[in-house]
Amino acid sequence: MSTLERIKDNQIELLFTAILTLKDKEECYKFFEDILTIAEIKAMGQRIAVAKMLKKGDTYTEISKETGASTATISRVKRSLNYGADGYNLVLERLKQKGEI
Repeated sequence: MSTLERIKDNQIELLFTAILTLKDKEECYKFFEDILTIAEIKAMGQRIAVAKMLKKGDTYTEISKETGASTATISRVKRSLNYGADGYNLVLERLKQKGEI
């Protein structure tokens, strides 16, 4: 059973549908502040920053210094980049196309 099959249910479908209704960053800030803790939001931001730096070829030391991420977090993100569902790669490519990174 894939990870997708394990997490897919009506509640997750509703969550993702809700996220897709958000129109801009301001709405994202409002929604995520309500649904997550500040620490959870920061952890998600840290992970995307780690993924960006890994794709760029930065070392674990550079990434840890810049983002504050532990080597365990960096390793987990790297594993997802290499063997995951391709979500990081998809988002990073789209951000690159939009000139955001």
